Amino acid sequence: MVTIGRICEPFKVEMVIRGYLAGHAWREYSAGKRSVCGVALPEGLKENDKLPEPIITPTTKAAVGHDEDISREDILAQGIVSLKDYEQLEAFTRALYQRGTEIAASRGLILVDTKYEFGKVGDQIYLIDEIHTPDSSRYFYAEGYEERQQSGTAQKQLSKEFVRKWLIENDFQGKEGQVVPEMTPEIIESISERYIELYEQITGDKFMKNEAEDIYSRIQSNIHECLKSIS
Repeated sequence: MVTIGRICEPFKVEMVIRGYLAGHAWREYSAGKRSVCGVALPEGLKENDKLPEPIITPTTKAAVGHDEDISREDILAQGIVSLKDYEQLEAFTRALYQRGTEIAASRGLILVDTKYEFGKVGDQIYLIDEIHTPDSSRYFYAEGYEERQQSGTAQKQLSKEFVRKWLIENDFQGKEGQVVPEMTPEIIESISERYIELYEQITGDKFMKNEAEDIYSRIQSNIHECLKSIS
């Protein structure tokens, strides 16, 4: 419930990297677009197909409202990030995705796509925000992936996409004038179960719920132990 971190000056872009045609990229592709964030996509792809190689499709990092797709060229042209820093962000993004892909594969998962956020302290670039979580990433189960693709069956996935789909089906996409639909206890429970499933799958550990009693003392103790370790 507490994060102790370093204060960074965040870059105003999110580095999204995709190894498969899913989610937002698929919605754009299925609408007829053959370019996402300035990156060309080949004809003849199906939803959830593996891309010829991972592509970086950055978005703006909005202080208010929604993030928007943006191309590498526009980021540089608008001076949002310098060329030197952006090239480093791309290199970090590809290296992190490669490592995340390897870890996922060792657990029987496919890291479909994810996003990374970066910040800077002086000349040093840091990875900030969460990494490879259901909020930032999409996973497929590797077992049966090819068979499901060939048969046109939906992939078995671990991500928050099912929440997004539920919201869309209930007429909410975050647009002006739309009202957030009420989530039933059953929907909330299903979200918790999906997150626990991903935790156990990716870490190999059993998820253990903390006791809800005396949370304040637990937070104090955890902060104290953490500060001792970094002092």
